[in-house]
Amino acid sequence: MNNNSSRADILGRVRAALRHDPALAGERRNKVFEDLAAATEGPRPKLVGDLLERFCRCSQAMSSTVDRLSSIAEVPAAVARYLSAAGLPAVAVCWHEYASLDWAGAGLTVAARAARDDDLVGITGACCAIAETGTLMLLSGPATAATTSLLPETHIAIVRAGRVVAGMEEGFALLRQEHGELPRAVNFISGPSRTGDIELTIVLGAHGPYRVHLVVVGAAPEG
Repeated sequence: MNNNSSRADILGRVRAALRHDPALAGERRNKVFEDLAAATEGPRPKLVGDLLERFCRCSQAMSSTVDRLSSIAEVPAAVARYLSAAGLPAVAVCWHEYASLDWAGAGLTVAARAARDDDLVGITGACCAIAETGTLMLLSGPATAATTSLLPETHIAIVRAGRVVAGMEEGFALLRQEHGELPRAVNFISGPSRTGDIELTIVLGAHGPYRVHLVVVGAAPEG
């Protein structure tokens, strides 16, 4: 008996034991998707107060720093101030959607490309921000490389105030609404990379950025 027939024999016996009819595979698949779509939420904590304020507060508790701006045009100058104050180089890489900002006018050299191992500062946006935990939700894609938030020692994230949602449930609902399918990677970032593996002492920058700086643009939506 060759390998193919052995495999077919084993799978046939498994199907028989499970009483699975291959002709009904499509029906079973549709039932799974129906069950997922109809799933009810489990108990969740009730968030009190302004979501944007909570997001900023929780982010700072996770060792991120936060700057609040009125408009996207202010971002280059704000990033320049942050890098200068931290003694960091005025050179960075960014997601393509921010290539048109006036980085040069703020004295910065910013390239719109994926980060490499020698890049020290990466500038990204975010699909949304989770108020409950102070977490960024980033989606990977051709113009939103995951390396830009993971490789550089300093990650600067531009967060639109109107993209702050209550919890991860709302974040995934927004993803499905706007993109339909999951991208190759969904990354959740809650402050700088950290570990407590050695004597339970928290060390920042163990597996990623030492610093996460959030540039929050705009005011929270009313209501």
